[in-house]
Amino acid sequence: MKDVFPIGEVNPYSKYFIGTTYLHMLSNDMVVIGNVTFAAGARNNWHIHNAQSGGGQILLVTSGAGWYQEWGKTPQSLKPGDVVHICPGVKHWHGAKKDSEFTHLAIEVPGENVSTSWLEPVLDDFYNTLTD
Repeated sequence: MKDVFPIGEVNPYSKYFIGTTYLHMLSNDMVVIGNVTFAAGARNNWHIHNAQSGGGQILLVTSGAGWYQEWGKTPQSLKPGDVVHICPGVKHWHGAKKDSEFTHLAIEVPGENVSTSWLEPVLDDFYNTLTD
């Protein structure tokens, strides 16, 4: 199934990802929303959304199959229609499954002094063990 939003350009934050990803910004006003598309096997590094107050991120899965994992927890399988609420300060990663493209809307929850800390990559040795 084709996604309803444009795929965009190669992700300008690609240094924080493994594999090919694309980003199309849907909104930069009031609430920041990006349409992020991951090629099969692509994923972002572990990262944390920081905020003095408010903040965090919401993922709305629109197509494909993917993974979401918080540090110390079991990876969650994602499919279209899934919603992931990521609280500020939580170390996590997300991305496509090995055999599927994956697209989600990334909604940045407004807050004070928000930033993202990009951390270590999700290595193939771990990623390739993931199964449903």
